[in-house]
Amino acid sequence: MTGDRLVTAVATGAAATVGRLLGRGVSADTPDSYGSTALYRAAVQGDAGIVRMLLAAGADPDRESGGDGEGLPLCGAASWGHVEVVRALLDAGADPDRREAAGAGGVTALFWAASNGRLAVVTALLEGGADPDPVGHAGRTPLSHAAEKGLAAVAGVLLEHGADPAVADDRGLRPADLARRHVGHDLEAGLRDGAVEHAPPGARVTLRRERGEGGDERLVAEVRDAAGDPRSERWIGTGHAEVVRILEAGRAS
Repeated sequence: MTGDRLVTAVATGAAATVGRLLGRGVSADTPDSYGSTALYRAAVQGDAGIVRMLLAAGADPDRESGGDGEGLPLCGAASWGHVEVVRALLDAGADPDRREAAGAGGVTALFWAASNGRLAVVTALLEGGADPDPVGHAGRTPLSHAAEKGLAAVAGVLLEHGADPAVADDRGLRPADLARRHVGHDLEAGLRDGAVEHAPPGARVTLRRERGEGGDERLVAEVRDAAGDPRSERWIGTGHAEVVRILEAGRAS
């Protein structure tokens, strides 16, 4: 199938092959036999060059990919922090407030970027006209997710672009309330316990600290199986106290 050939070329980064297929008249929106679209795969991989090639050939930036667990190209790129892809999609007319189908999350790209600490993408989406306060599952907003994860830099950018710190979720919890629940708690112990709970028998859990975008520090728990192979990671930011400070200041202003 032509869709399989196109998606395979994208998946392997074979830009020349993608160009030849498009030049021969293969539709840029033709899915493969699993329902995956070339644009979604390129967006998730962060291949801005191929993304632009597909868009120039007529790929619909707002078409959802139908593969298992897939969704909108903009959401895929936002989740992985591929800011150049996000900008290319926005420039091509992608709707920054379009929601994925319920099975894929039912949220906008801003949720994915905010909850994963993708500061550059959050900024690009907001500058591209994204609503700073869309309401998702359980009444949570992107600011709610950033606050609960302890991402002060992300929370600050959302506030600068009009996010409302007074919006409460379905349980009546404001973003500051979600952040405050973590202040003074042993984040390392909680993160380790959660990783151990879901780890396979014989697995080893190690913790590390790293800097994310905008200087937000995060704790990362890496799970490796008995053979030493990586299985999964869990993380949480450490800036909950700073999040509370800036949110309360934003609410008072």
